[in-house]
Amino acid sequence: MSEPRETDTAPPTTLPATTLRSQAKENRRKALLSSAAALFAVDGFNRVSLEDLGAAAGVSGPAVYRHFAGKQAVLGALLLSVSQELLDGGRSVIAGSDGAAVALDRLVEFHVDFALSNPDVIRVQDQDFSNLADEDQAEVRTLQRSYVELWVEVLAGLHPGTEDAELRMRAHATFGLINSTPHSVRSHGRRIAVKRARPLLQSMALAALMAPAVPEPRG
Repeated sequence: MSEPRETDTAPPTTLPATTLRSQAKENRRKALLSSAAALFAVDGFNRVSLEDLGAAAGVSGPAVYRHFAGKQAVLGALLLSVSQELLDGGRSVIAGSDGAAVALDRLVEFHVDFALSNPDVIRVQDQDFSNLADEDQAEVRTLQRSYVELWVEVLAGLHPGTEDAELRMRAHATFGLINSTPHSVRSHGRRIAVKRARPLLQSMALAALMAPAVPEPRG
């Protein structure tokens, strides 16, 4: 009788129980943050309870404490994560771009995509920033300033001799244009409207960023 031959097929690997538990915990945390964004956007931070958050994410209210110290910590994690995501994404866009013009095009595209994909988070940022703990407010502001400075650096290459204050104004004005639009887009049928809104938003944002400076009035 011939010897049984070994096969090249490796037995299926099984993830360690600790890894599976960690992944499940991270998935639950993300579900809680996603639920928080949706609930806070509609009802406001002060009108949402931990029980509401838990129910929306499929857990009990007390189970939320396994992931966050409380409702304010949920808000902090939500806005800190989105601010860090913007900063990391902006840095990646610039690092992969050849020249200021390309970088600006890609920054606009990145921010428009982000805004259209995260309208709830943007609304929470607008209406509930003051409900953050003081230390979270400071950290979010630091991350946001760093993100703005990425745009200022790129704009400086396209508007030589322009003061940084004016470049920041261009960036902030453009953020206002982009960030305010997803609310109306979603309310008029998101799937169709987003497809139409994206190129228009990008075109309008670039026009605002590259508009020529207005000469100062003569005295």
